[in-house]
Parts: sequence; structure tokens; C-alpha cells
Amino acid sequence: MALLERLPKHLFTARGWGLLAAGAVSLLCAWIMGRRDLLTLAILLFVLPLVSLAGVRLLKPRFQVYREFNPSSVETSSTTTVRLAVARTTPASGHVIMEEQLPPRFGSPPAFRFPARSASGGTSRYEYHLRSGKRGQFRIGPVTAEFSDPFGLSLHRHAIDDGDLLTVTPAAVELPVTGLAGARGNDGVTATRIRANPSDDDVMTRDYRHGDPMRRVHWPATARHGTLMVRQEESVTTPEATIILDQRFSAFATGTGTVFGNTARDEDSELLTSPNFEWVVTAAISVSAHLAERNYSLRLLDAHGHPAFRSSPSAPDPETEEFSGIGGLHSIAEGLAAIQLSGPRHVRAEHHHADRAEHVDRTESGHRRGGGAAAAHGLAAPDAGAEAPESAFDDRLMDKLAAHRLRGPLLALLGNMPLAEAKSLAVAAGYGANAFAIMVTDAPGGSEDVVEALRLGGWRAVAVTSRTELTAAWSSFDEGGILAAAAAAMDVRRGAAVPR
Repeated sequence: MALLERLPKHLFTARGWGLLAAGAVSLLCAWIMGRRDLLTLAILLFVLPLVSLAGVRLLKPRFQVYREFNPSSVETSSTTTVRLAVARTTPASGHVIMEEQLPPRFGSPPAFRFPARSASGGTSRYEYHLRSGKRGQFRIGPVTAEFSDPFGLSLHRHAIDDGDLLTVTPAAVELPVTGLAGARGNDGVTATRIRANPSDDDVMTRDYRHGDPMRRVHWPATARHGTLMVRQEESVTTPEATIILDQRFSAFATGTGTVFGNTARDEDSELLTSPNFEWVVTAAISVSAHLAERNYSLRLLDAHGHPAFRSSPSAPDPETEEFSGIGGLHSIAEGLAAIQLSGPRHVRAEHHHADRAEHVDRTESGHRRGGGAAAAHGLAAPDAGAEAPESAFDDRLMDKLAAHRLRGPLLALLGNMPLAEAKSLAVAAGYGANAFAIMVTDAPGGSEDVVEALRLGGWRAVAVTSRTELTAAWSSFDEGGILAAAAAAMDVRRGAAVPR
């Protein structure tokens, strides 16, 4: 029995191994005794299992597999139901043991017997449940089946489908109501004035026109002007919010290289991420859900001004940057499911500590001297023909923000950044009705100069760690923010002119 347990289990059954063993004994006896009949028997005992093995590998039964996830994408720590329908497409008989292959994080693969006792119309249906504590995209399947020949001598296991991707999205945290909403009314919309005549100033009244209802006549203005005047038309618009999602490797890699996972795209690969970046991802979906519930349309950009999900394999439309409604929120959640750190990975964390500006100056001068200083600081000197990496918070981002100037709040979710980058981002506060920044770092005390630079530019900024409660960081924006939000609301209600 111990010998049988050591033999390969997916070539022959115990009966097949027994025939091979009997063939070996017959061959030995034929050699010792000189019996030709024993030699013939040995050949037969060898040939039967080998022919059976070739048969099950060449004549593979064919199946059709349909797999459905309910819900189609699931939040972390929530359960999705997997429904399988398996039907045989080639004539065959007998029972088959099948397994649904799963990534290791989901535990042991479920096994089932085909056909099922409750099979109808030649199709067997199965159901099981999955839950993941981490976001990402995971390949569920394929279904593998172990087949045997009619004599039960050989075995062969092979996949009968390709599997499907399950998208696990980050779960949103319910956020308290704060002053970030700015100009939002109680019903989640913003009242604005629309000028009937583009050449007129943005005023409360205009000349009476044929067909205007008399109930809109503004009598005080009529008395002043000596002609009929009517109230300016008023409409309701959807407020907008812009979220800047920093996803640069250099902003979230810590000094000790605490970045887990790898970039390989196998079935169970971990995303290239860090605890600080996971905090930012949770904040992004939580803020998006918080604002979407209040009828905001959302725009998500990265630190370079590109659509935030352009490099996310789980994004339904990677080039989309504007989202609205329930469908838009669902697209944001799917885009965040497999988003990961990107950009150059040779930049060390020393760039993000106290001596940031001086260190950048030294690095630039080192590049001018041929890269010697860069090597001294552990940086790779750029190749002569290499394309320079994009700068963060540059003109591309500013142009995107200027196109929606003062149409709603601006929120930046940031990692570590040097002082020079903070000063570049600081001026962007003028493009939002309110500007909020959350900087996630391992040492908030060492980022005081960066936070102060953002505050001087008009941002309400706070530095937190990955252990900080998101609700606490969000609530900190209410400190001294009520008057600013009210002022922004009054500007919008007055129909203040917006410079381009």
C-alpha cells in the first residue's frame, strides 16, 4: 500500500498499476523459465494500460461550462455566489469527478460529481460561495475533470473551460457629513443663474419678451427702467467634484522598501501596493460614494492630469475621467479594484524627508555632471536616449482643473511628496470652490513643511498614517471650514462670473 501511494496518481488507477506490476512479474518469470506464453502474457499486461492511457488523452470528452457571479463584482469581505452549469457536448457515459480551480486565498477548490443527481436536460448545475478580504481581479476556474477509460485502467485530468475573472472592489466607509460639500443645497443640487442674452451682464432681470408669463414680471425693476422687466431664468445644475488620486510608486514606497506583492500577471498575483496606498484607495471609493449620494458628478485624475484609471486592468473604460450616477460610482469601484502603484521604482524614499528641496537640487546638479552625484545617492542616472518621466502636478493637471474652475470641491489624496511638488500643487487650490488634501505618510510629523505649503496655497490639508481612521481624517476638514463653504455657496448662488 505504501508503494501505491508513492506512484503518480493521474496516470493509472490502482487496477492499471496492478496490471503493470503483473506484467513485470510475468516478464521476469518468462526470462527465468523460458516460457513464451508468459512472455505473451507480459506483453498483453503492459499494452493494455498503455493503450488505455493513450485513449483517454486523445479522445477527450468535451463539455460546455457557463459560470455566473452574483453579484458580478463584489466588495471586499462580502460574499458572491458562483453558479456553474456544465453540459456534455460529446456522447459518453459514466460519472466524472470535477473540481473548480481557485486561487489559494479562497481555500480548497470545490469538487462535484457530473452528472449531478438533479441534472435536467443534460445540464448539471452547481453553486458555491466566495469571499475575499483583499481587492483585485482573480481568475475563478477552470473546471478540471478526471477521466478514466472504460476498463478503469488509466486516468487523465484536464481543464474543460478557461475560467472567468472575479472583480473584488474596495468597500466604502460611510463618512460623516462635513463642510466639503460647499455649495450643495439640501436637495443635493446647486442653483445657478443662466443669462438669457449672452451679451448682457449677469443680472437678476432682463427685458420683457413676447410670450413671457406675466407672473415673472419684476415690478420694482419695471418702475426703475420705465419698461417691462422680467426675472432672470434660474436653473438647477449638478454640482461637480474633482478627485486627484496619487498612485506613483515613489510617493508610497517607504524607506525600508515596504512594498508587498509583485507585478506578475498570473492567476493569483498580488497587486503592487502598500498599506498607505490601500488607505488612499479606500478613501477614494468612500469619498466617491459620499459625494455620489449627494448628486455630485465626479472627475478622477492622477497626479499627471491623466484619467485616474488609465492603467487599471479592471477599469471598464480606462480613458474615462468623468462619472455620474449609480453607474458612474460602479465604474469607479471597478477601476479601483485592480489599480496599483506605477511609475519609476528606483527613486528612494529619502526624497520625501526633511531635506527635500536641497536633495533635488543636488540630484539635478549631479545629472549635469554626468550622473556621479545621482549614483552617490543611490539613484540610477538617466540614459541619454531615455524619455524623461512625466512631472507631477504640472501644466497638464492645471489645465484640466482650470477647465472646471470653481464648479465644485477639489480633493487630493496624496502620498509622500517633496516640498517642490507641494508648492506646484498649492496653486491648484484656486481652481476649486473648496480644496482639501489628505497626505498619507509613515511620519506625519516630518511632513509639516509640505502640509504648510499646501495650506498657504489655500488647501485645507492634513497628514495621516495608514492607521488613521478615515472618518477621523474626513471630520478634520470641518475645523474652520464652515465659513469657507458658506462663502462658496453664496458665490455660486449669486452666479459669480468664473474666469477661464
